[in-house]
Amino acid sequence: MGDILAIMRLWHGKVSIEKADEYERFLIERAVPDYSSVDGLIKLYFTRRDEGEVAHFLLVTIWDSMESIKKFPGENPELAKYYPEDNDFLLEKEKYVQHYRVFYEK
Repeated sequence: MGDILAIMRLWHGKVSIEKADEYERFLIERAVPDYSSVDGLIKLYFTRRDEGEVAHFLLVTIWDSMESIKKFPGENPELAKYYPEDNDFLLEKEKYVQHYRVFYEK
C-alpha cells in the first residue's frame, strides 16, 4: 500500500427542491464553520446536483488523517454527523459516510 496523502470523506444527503436553496445557505452558515473548527481539515467542497424534485448534496472533505476525522463526528468516524436542523430539510438520514484514501494528487 502506498503512502497516504490524505483521507477523503464523502457525505450524501437529499433535500426536496423547494428547500434546496435554504439548505445550501444552512450548510454554509452552520456546517462550514463547524468543519473548519477541526484541526486536520485540509479542504472542503460542498456540492449540489438538482434532479427533478430532489436536490442531492455531496459534501467532500479532505483530512490529513483518520485521527483528525475522529475529532469531527466522534470515535466512530464512519457514522454521519447531523445537526438538529437537518430534520427540517433531509428526506432521509444516511447512517454512514464513505472514506477514501488519497494516494495521488496533482
